[in-house]
Amino acid sequence: MSRVVFLLMPGLHLLDLAGPAQVFSTAADLGHDYELDYVSQHGEVLSAQGLPLRAERDWPDLTADDLVLVPGSRVPDPPRWPRLHSATAQKLREHHGSGGTIASVCSGADVLGQATLLDGRRCTTHHELQDELARRHPAASVVRDVLFVSDGGVVTSAGIASGIDLALHLLAEECGPGEAARVAREMVVYARRNGDEQQASAMLRHRAHLDDAVHRVQDVIDARFTEPLLLSELATGAGVSERTLTRSFSKATGLTPLRYQQVLRLERADHLIGRGATAESAARAAGFADGRMLHRIRAREAASRS
Repeated sequence: MSRVVFLLMPGLHLLDLAGPAQVFSTAADLGHDYELDYVSQHGEVLSAQGLPLRAERDWPDLTADDLVLVPGSRVPDPPRWPRLHSATAQKLREHHGSGGTIASVCSGADVLGQATLLDGRRCTTHHELQDELARRHPAASVVRDVLFVSDGGVVTSAGIASGIDLALHLLAEECGPGEAARVAREMVVYARRNGDEQQASAMLRHRAHLDDAVHRVQDVIDARFTEPLLLSELATGAGVSERTLTRSFSKATGLTPLRYQQVLRLERADHLIGRGATAESAARAAGFADGRMLHRIRAREAASRS
């Protein structure tokens, strides 16, 4: 994902655009190879907040590594949705068909629906628009009250600021959770909003605190969670004793450092399995000794929640 192309539709919400753009722009500032482009069907687009935005009519050349993201637009009552031109719909279908990722924020999901990219797929949108999206695109399966949904290279998210969560999720998939955590910290985004807690990544779900020493330790674990990490090493890096670190970490996150590392490993393994990896290969890639260890720790986590 070296290029991120934002398709600007009339009446777009500024935060739907600015949130994801800031995530990938910050990632570029931190050394990742991202280039941001802005296209529209009209050249100049008036945002829902009254600010005019200028974008290119001509699309850049895209590869399968690139992302196209559609910010949401204001949908009045009665609903009036921005109309997608046939040529633009073809661009979206071609990019997805070549293996590229297509994403949307809020009502941007309807744009994907107009391009028939939601047919036979799970998707979501702002909670106030879910019924209307389901009515307009009966071939789609609208998942209600979740933060975002990914299905077959089409990723849709809920309303407004959830675009930040969506972009961090995509960044974590591409560059790893440690790099996404770095971007989140640069943006002062420690906590992740969610409709369904399971949609929230542990790297952000456990950042809703103000203990800077614990944040520094989390940065180390986020970046090296697949490696063996000694509590003594983490404590030395934080400049505190092992006992103090364990107590502070548990107070701030609700987990011990080891448990936090295991949660990151479990999420990584589950993600790899969801992308087609075997349990054995996913376990080893996430830092577990083998698939049996992954199974034991997953069972232990499930038991602790029951």
